[in-house]
Amino acid sequence: MKLPSARGPLSTALVDALGGGSSHLPEVAPDGDEDLHLSLFICYEMAYRGWDGVDDGWEWHPDLLRVRAGLERRFEAYLHELVGPVEPADPASVPHALAEIVAADDGPSLSGYLRGRATHEQFREFVTHRSVYHLREADPHTYAIPRLGGRAKAALIEIQLDEYGGGVTERMHQELFKQTMTWFGLDLTYGAHVDVVPATTLAVNNLMSLFALHRARRGAILGHLAAYEMTSSLPNRGYGNGLRRLGGDERATAFYDEHVEADAVHEQIAANDLCATFAAGEPELAGQVLWGARCALAVDTVWARSVFDAWQAGRSSLREPFTAPSTPAASG
Repeated sequence: MKLPSARGPLSTALVDALGGGSSHLPEVAPDGDEDLHLSLFICYEMAYRGWDGVDDGWEWHPDLLRVRAGLERRFEAYLHELVGPVEPADPASVPHALAEIVAADDGPSLSGYLRGRATHEQFREFVTHRSVYHLREADPHTYAIPRLGGRAKAALIEIQLDEYGGGVTERMHQELFKQTMTWFGLDLTYGAHVDVVPATTLAVNNLMSLFALHRARRGAILGHLAAYEMTSSLPNRGYGNGLRRLGGDERATAFYDEHVEADAVHEQIAANDLCATFAAGEPELAGQVLWGARCALAVDTVWARSVFDAWQAGRSSLREPFTAPSTPAASG
């Protein structure tokens, strides 16, 4: 993945340093959400596949960790404003509490809009936003595996095994999503669309990394995963049907169709075998599990509203809209 274009003073300093222009990072504050979340995304990517031409040593460089920690404090303060602080919880109540959190989610129904009303270009934008995560789908949550033991660990591995296609490359969800992108004529390169998505999209991805890369937040990443699995099956049915309405073939809809069935099973595993078992073993983190779920849905809601509001206003939801209409691969 190529280093992205900067969006402010801090991301400029990061791109310059990682690109070889400097051996250290200056004390620079982010200028707005775009600068903050791009900078945090740049820092986090060093823990995934890295950046083209950037020395892997930057992952643990003291200056990068200092910058990342400062950005994380800002992001976590925002999360506390958005959903409140972590509160103690009864471990036995975790599955029921997770269900209540999901039921209370009042975000806009993008799946309903995409199913019945979205244009080809709007659906293509949606796929572009989601590509930032889906091309590395499951990777953030996998960081939690070595931090667990017993039944909770086995449950997480069971979920992740499905996410990675049971060891079959073409069944990996990351690979299935490429088929959807191909139908829309999108660049399949990992991270190719980071430059065109806004801060709200990067925040969705940064939230996972904020939880996943810190052992102290292991409860939050499990709650995040549970929230995703418990709110996935029905929306993905809508996405698949919306894509079929636009002419999408079986390969184009395979990613969404796979999630309809898989996540209906994952929902129960995540809530009971994973989160409830984890909370019972580490009761002091039961509240963190629920907080992670709230954060997942709240940050996704902020993103969905920004996309929906843009479409309602008749404008692109991307920072740089596509310059020409695309032709579905299915139509030749």
